[in-house]
Amino acid sequence: MGENATVTANNNNGNKKSLLSLLTEPIQWVRMLSSQLHPTFVIGVFVVYGLGPRPLGLALQGRRRLLLERRAESATLHRATLRGLVLHPLGPQTPLGDPHRRVPVRGYRRRPYFVIAGVLGTVSAAAVALEGNLAAAAALLCFLGVSASLAIADVTIDACIARNSIEVRALAPDLQSLCGFCSAPARSSGTSPVGSSCTILVPRYKTKPQDFKNFVILFFVCAGSLGLMALAPALTIVLGFVIYENRASGLHTEKKQVEEESVGMKIRSMYQTMMYPQVWKPSLYMFLALALSVTTHEGHFYWYTDPRAGPAFSQEFVGMIYAIGAVASLIGVVIYHKALKDYSFRDLVFYAQLFYGISGVLDLIFILRWNLVIGIPDYFFVVIEESATRITGKIRWMPMMVLSTQLCPLGIEGTFFALLMCIDSIGALFSRWGGGVLLRLLHVTRTDFTNLWLAVLIRDMLRFATLALVFLVPKAGQYEGLLPSEILEKNASDNVEEEALELVPINGKTEV
Repeated sequence: MGENATVTANNNNGNKKSLLSLLTEPIQWVRMLSSQLHPTFVIGVFVVYGLGPRPLGLALQGRRRLLLERRAESATLHRATLRGLVLHPLGPQTPLGDPHRRVPVRGYRRRPYFVIAGVLGTVSAAAVALEGNLAAAAALLCFLGVSASLAIADVTIDACIARNSIEVRALAPDLQSLCGFCSAPARSSGTSPVGSSCTILVPRYKTKPQDFKNFVILFFVCAGSLGLMALAPALTIVLGFVIYENRASGLHTEKKQVEEESVGMKIRSMYQTMMYPQVWKPSLYMFLALALSVTTHEGHFYWYTDPRAGPAFSQEFVGMIYAIGAVASLIGVVIYHKALKDYSFRDLVFYAQLFYGISGVLDLIFILRWNLVIGIPDYFFVVIEESATRITGKIRWMPMMVLSTQLCPLGIEGTFFALLMCIDSIGALFSRWGGGVLLRLLHVTRTDFTNLWLAVLIRDMLRFATLALVFLVPKAGQYEGLLPSEILEKNASDNVEEEALELVPINGKTEV
């Protein structure tokens, strides 16, 4: 009896310790990142991806998506084109590039651009939130102001992430996990109120998005109703004043300005880097993987809410499906962080793409209503299908982001990373436009879903066909360098005195 009681007590103590370690592990991980990099850098990632411009962009995307799909009377191809343009405001990032490289402000290369992004976004958002009767031109300018604010903040923090990933390669997967953990709650909060808020607000504005002025004001009102319009960019202003950055001396700044490369030389350097097979092959794969993954979402939404051909979901439930998918994306980040970041790029990308294609088969089963044949209700099956797609999609995307940071040479890491993200955005645009063309060719409309299953089948076949392109992805591990030695040697001499966000523990001690 005494021995059994002792064993039971030991088991209970072990379970308590395991639960405690599970709860404290994320805190220890964040503390490790803060000690290896700098606490304000970690805060910056959290602000941009979790509290500031990125959640605002996600909220606007969710509301724009629902407004387009609820009110649009145009053809499917037109809706896909409009959605592609509206839902990807960050496509042209390369013209912004890494401006702080060329135009430092009072010796600082990053902090001023967070302030500029925050001021621009706050003013643009507040103008729409406080004044509902804006002219069409003014509404368009405000929309561009918010998009530009989001782009500037994203480019600046991504340049910091890329540089830290290059200089501390062992933390490159962890930094992408940090971005995923910060953005997942933002996606959930940006999509879950979509159905309810727009259902309440849209009837108050008896208008249709064919009038661009009313359309722009309408989705801004939906986002402003949640208090996101002016508050989110304001956080970026605060970040610009608190994030740690070494300030270059006046003499050093003048010297760097005199010796600064011209735009033409920087473009030539980027071109030479892109011409290496170690760089253009994975870049080509990322573009093709996105472009070939055509989206048929325009047909799905109407099918979801159709009472005859579809499951007749309410618009509020459709918004909840998106929110559940956002939570599933967080699960995908956890799986990658805990189990997959030690695998090589090629192996992980291959199996992630394979399971991504398999998850698309669940969508086909749902369209054909085979789930009812096997006794699974629509409400339960759509959650399974959306969760599987989001989890596999996130696992598929995470190594691609790590790979993108490892392809950036020091000295032009911000501009080159923006170029890679621009290429990815173009691939995503082709995905939406390709899906619109596919639905148009198959005569899928908001009332005719006869060939929707065929569109989904073609989409799934393209996902599996992408597996044939995995040979373009390097076999290297996620902690290994990918760039040729000549690029590293060339940029090493250019960056001896280059400033960076703090990469040593906050106590300032380093080992010699």
